Amino acid sequence: MMNFSKDAVFNLTKIDNDKLNKNVAMILVDGEEVVGVYKTVRDQVIFTDKRIITVDVQGITGKKQEIFTIPYNKIQYFGIQTVGFMELIPDAELELSFNDGMKAHFEFRGKCDIREIGKMISKYTLR
Repeated sequence: MMNFSKDAVFNLTKIDNDKLNKNVAMILVDGEEVVGVYKTVRDQVIFTDKRIITVDVQGITGKKQEIFTIPYNKIQYFGIQTVGFMELIPDAELELSFNDGMKAHFEFRGKCDIREIGKMISKYTLR
């Protein structure tokens, strides 16, 4: 289950914003902008200018989906791990800790500007 209620690790790769899950597109509020879309095999993690949304695609057909969302103002603190110099497999990590004590851990593979994600989260959590 992809949600914010337990420690989780996802191997995420960046995809074009236009490949956003259609159910997520329907729950975005007026003026909310998608900043980045990342995927595993079938699941997605979406960063908007207001929150983080995860989509857990379930079942053989993938028609059943669980969508979890958490606004940035619920993040108590976070940490990033940047890609190392000359890494054979470039990866980066993001660790989030929420006000209720829950945590989420994301691993990004390939092209991911983790510094930009960290900057964006800082922008919205330091308001």
